[in-house]
Amino acid sequence: MKLLEGKTALITGAARGIGKEIALRFAKEGANIAFTDLVIDENGKKTEEEIAALGVKVKGYASNAADFAQTEEVVKEVHKDFGSIDILVNNAGITKDGLMMRMTEAQWDAVIAVNLKSAFNFIHAVLPIMLRQRSGSIINMASVVGVHGNAGQSNYAASKAGLIALAKSIAQEVGSRGIRANAIAPGFIETAMTAALPEEVRKEWAMKIPLRRAGKVDDIADVATFLASDMSSYVTGQVIQVDGGMNM
Repeated sequence: MKLLEGKTALITGAARGIGKEIALRFAKEGANIAFTDLVIDENGKKTEEEIAALGVKVKGYASNAADFAQTEEVVKEVHKDFGSIDILVNNAGITKDGLMMRMTEAQWDAVIAVNLKSAFNFIHAVLPIMLRQRSGSIINMASVVGVHGNAGQSNYAASKAGLIALAKSIAQEVGSRGIRANAIAPGFIETAMTAALPEEVRKEWAMKIPLRRAGKVDDIADVATFLASDMSSYVTGQVIQVDGGMNM
């Protein structure tokens, strides 16, 4: 039997990147997939097609994850369409980097809204469903910079640290009802964004990592699958750093 057979996963910001990889991995393990993105464009439609080809139910929903009212409505739609929500992955995120002295209020607010408030929005909307089911797994996609900070990313680091504390708090609130909440903190992962960095910068990063390489999106999807499945039924309130040992 597949690890996630019969479960429904709701993943935010999953039309591309790490979110898409998690969605594909969950689908390979038998989960039905509901995913959101700001718009369901060609990338979103392609993601739907790729997931559907794996033989599970899938639907993409256009939604601004930072908007509380929109989130409430989209969660209602997902529940109506799929009948249950067993897994929530709060993956939506953006960066607007800059040193604190030059950072604008708009840059701060945008990152906190998309990265952190969106997780509040979705957890708030999904919890009543999971409480009735007396089961559920919530996964917040944080970052190693949420653990140790990073110059020039105070807004991003604060949002990711918030996701970690949010997961721990939710784990304490609803653990007695069979709901688990954890966070994943990726390190330097090979994505389209990191691929655009100069080769010397990539090599410099690799030298700071004990495993001497960047991570792959598969590495994140592996841990997400573990946390979503019953294999981690006694794991909650944890932050798992997937960083090759960069932040021991």
